Amino acid sequence: MSGDPQSDCLFCKIVAGHIPATIIRETPTTVAFRDINPQAPTHVLVIPRVHYPDAASLAAADPTVAADVLREAGEVAADEKLDSYRVIFNTGSGVGQTVFHAHAHVMGGRGMQWPPG
Repeated sequence: MSGDPQSDCLFCKIVAGHIPATIIRETPTTVAFRDINPQAPTHVLVIPRVHYPDAASLAAADPTVAADVLREAGEVAADEKLDSYRVIFNTGSGVGQTVFHAHAHVMGGRGMQWPPG
């Protein structure tokens, strides 16, 4: 059932403390941790504690938690002293989503081109 922890989900296991991560922020509804394969000098993932497969399903089911994820993305950027940054939500394997638990990538610390490629 969506919202409930999934036993086969990497991010649910991080939320539960079963898999270690370099956690930099926690709130009652979110966890933020450093990406293990960073694509920028700062690359942090912000995830909801509840399980939804992508940002759209999270927003539809629990808009308050979706807003919490975005708010925390801004807090991460402030904590990391990023003057500019990018927040990315990937949806589907065709665009690079590999863990099907909604999450925001907060990336900064280098120039980034547009359009992303």
